[in-house]
Amino acid sequence: MKGIKQEDYDDRSRLLSSNQPSTSYQATQRGLGSADYSDLSSSTLARTENMRCNNESTEKCMASCKDQLCGPANPVTRYCQNFFTVDNAKRKFPFVKWAPQYRLKHFVGDLVAGLTVGLTVIPQGMAYAQIAELPAQYGLYSAFVGGFIYCLFGTSKDITMGPTAIMSLLVAEFASEKAPTHEDAPTYAIALTLICGLLQMAMGLLNLGFVVQFISFPVISGFTSSAAILIAFSQVKKWLGLNDVPRAFIPQVKATFSKIPETNLWDMTMGLVCIVILVCMKKLKEYVDPKLKMELPKFKKIVYKFAWLLCTARNAVVVIVCAGFASILVDIYGFKVGGNSFLTLTGNVRSGIPSPSPPTFYIHHFNNDTQTSITKGPGDIFSDIGEGFVVVTLIGLLESIAIAKTFARRNEYKIDANQELIAMGISNSISSFFHSYPITGSFSRTAINSQSGARTPANGIWTGLTVLLAIAVLTPYFYYIPQATLAAVIICAVIPMVEYEVIPKLFKVKKADLFPLFITFIVCLLVNIEFGIISGVGFSLLMLVYPMSRPELTIRHEKSLDVEALPNDETINVCK
Repeated sequence: MKGIKQEDYDDRSRLLSSNQPSTSYQATQRGLGSADYSDLSSSTLARTENMRCNNESTEKCMASCKDQLCGPANPVTRYCQNFFTVDNAKRKFPFVKWAPQYRLKHFVGDLVAGLTVGLTVIPQGMAYAQIAELPAQYGLYSAFVGGFIYCLFGTSKDITMGPTAIMSLLVAEFASEKAPTHEDAPTYAIALTLICGLLQMAMGLLNLGFVVQFISFPVISGFTSSAAILIAFSQVKKWLGLNDVPRAFIPQVKATFSKIPETNLWDMTMGLVCIVILVCMKKLKEYVDPKLKMELPKFKKIVYKFAWLLCTARNAVVVIVCAGFASILVDIYGFKVGGNSFLTLTGNVRSGIPSPSPPTFYIHHFNNDTQTSITKGPGDIFSDIGEGFVVVTLIGLLESIAIAKTFARRNEYKIDANQELIAMGISNSISSFFHSYPITGSFSRTAINSQSGARTPANGIWTGLTVLLAIAVLTPYFYYIPQATLAAVIICAVIPMVEYEVIPKLFKVKKADLFPLFITFIVCLLVNIEFGIISGVGFSLLMLVYPMSRPELTIRHEKSLDVEALPNDETINVCK
């Protein structure tokens, strides 16, 4: 204890026992007195406390910066913070961006486009209801709600929501065919609409739009082409006036050819004339389109514009003319409806705007033929539809987003794919309360909408109002529409969907992609749609994974330059 006072030692012991920094001990070793040591200890403790506070503030600052730049560590908290913001609210309600800038020129463009699309979707909706194996009015119910809803939530000014040929085929596959009786088919279709809408909306809110990327282009092309052939051939029986033809493709082909002697000549002639007129009017529209962009005298401009409008609404024109012709023959000349002595007509269509009501998931009625009661609850209906919920959801969003991206690129604006999912999901969910079957974007009507001068999504309001007017006023006259005319409308609409021009392009670019295309096409055609899509996607993934399981090895033989090797010595490098 030489050179150190007792009180200094006691201070050093006390500080060491309290785990203070070693600076105090160093000060004691230098022979400082108790007073000097006390001052040094106080200052050291103060500096240590300041350093601790500074470190804590630095950590808090770094954590705050991390939260601001990267968001909180909890993904749920991060999602909620990003979701409940003003900018996100504007993205979820796109109409708040374009509505304040809406002017008269936008109103005129949307009015003309909406009315033109409305005249197109009325006959198409009734025709597509036949594909879905539902009464004609359900095609009209599916045609008006989407326009009102998409106007509020959609990001594309061109796309039109409503019934399509492919979705109608899927409804027939997963709803109408699974229903115990034909009268129960609407219940299955409406339940399918609600669940698919909720799934699409959830996918949009969770930013899951990337899922469609797993369905490759060859699979989409094969599915679309096979669906077009299935739809077109299913209308041949309507065109020829044949009855009792099965729905499955191979039995349908056999039955159709075996029943050709039973063809109704009235239906066959009417359908053939309608197909010729529709094809000619389509060619005339292709001729008139470039003329509208040229500088022409005012009179010629008016003539070309009228011809373009007439050809654009060619489906409505043909249906109106044929219905008028049939009504004259029935009411004035006394032709009797039924049998092969006259045209097969659509028949009674329920009139009146449907009152909104929640979808029912319950079926109970007595079958007089079998003297048994049929009861189906929600679990039974969901089990019957099964994988249809997934297939219809994916195909619907795939079709709609592909169309929206195509026209956004063509007209130089951007869309939000996840917001499109939300818009389509809300449209389907709400339309199910108005007895609609699943809807999505229509390519043909979207093209008409774009060419007619649509300026904003508000054009869907005028389309919806046109359909509502038809439902409220014109349904008694739909009785006279020949089924052969509707069949001709469908055949002319789906035949261009056969993508035969893709085959030589894929053959030049990547021949291997032809395999999933043909597999999807053949399985969809001969088995059913869901197995066709699954087979195509599975084969595409197999083509992607197989090269990874058997990587190519390149063996290079190199002589060493640094060491003088024997004549037969060589180094082998194995490179992937």
